[in-house]
Amino acid sequence: MNNIPPLNAAALLKQHRLRADKNLGQNFLQDPLALEKIVAAAEIQKTDSVLEIGPGLGSLTRYLSVTARDVVAVELYPKLAAVLQGVIKSCANVRLIQADILSCSPKELGLPENYIVAANIPYNITSAIIRHLLESKPKPRRIVLTIQKEVAERICETPPDMSLLALSVQVYGKPSISARIPAGAFFPTPKVDSAIVKIEIYPEPLIPSPLLPVFFKLSKAGFGQKRKTLRNSLAAGLKISTREAEALLANSKIDPQRRAETLSIEEWKALSEQLRQ
Repeated sequence: MNNIPPLNAAALLKQHRLRADKNLGQNFLQDPLALEKIVAAAEIQKTDSVLEIGPGLGSLTRYLSVTARDVVAVELYPKLAAVLQGVIKSCANVRLIQADILSCSPKELGLPENYIVAANIPYNITSAIIRHLLESKPKPRRIVLTIQKEVAERICETPPDMSLLALSVQVYGKPSISARIPAGAFFPTPKVDSAIVKIEIYPEPLIPSPLLPVFFKLSKAGFGQKRKTLRNSLAAGLKISTREAEALLANSKIDPQRRAETLSIEEWKALSEQLRQ
């Protein structure tokens, strides 16, 4: 892949009279070594279809193109999509779609079962994108995201330091950090470093699908007031009395004085089953 010419994001933006909007998370990854690390983490085979979310100016798109059978690149912003069309004109196996990924299902995009996701995305939509993809059909077998380093670390947290983001990801798959990427690998240079997080998707969620709505309702309530005990945070979040919350926890064999970040997924499952009953 070293024969792919580097992409100069600053020059390309200037050529098309565009500016990167930092408020929209438009930091374009252009370092060849970092791009190779993303492709390596994705473990793409020649038979794989890849979904790239937010391809931007196409730095990663070109690397994915020479590795995968085909690439579906979904770009939200029309002006960037117009530039990208020119960058990838020689990549016959790339299909560019100008759309919001949160409004598109993998089926509508023509993706097969067990496709791979590779993306450099703004951290504030990480959870929404993951949940959208994993609650849609067909499902990916692997998701590889380049995101803010602190967010990547939060996704991989375990009890007693679990976060709502970690919980919402780990119910669907096993996350790990594949590599760290310095801020200087991007243009414009962000204020923080990034990391590549890889999520290996389970065949089925750890919480049975019919129970997932209750699980997400409970976990959102539990993490809604992190400084409080579960008894108090669940009472406030579910709009029930503290006595009812304490009974719910006791029936699930969970100490009402514990906090949300200390619970395992199995304990959240037991709690969800009690609430549904």
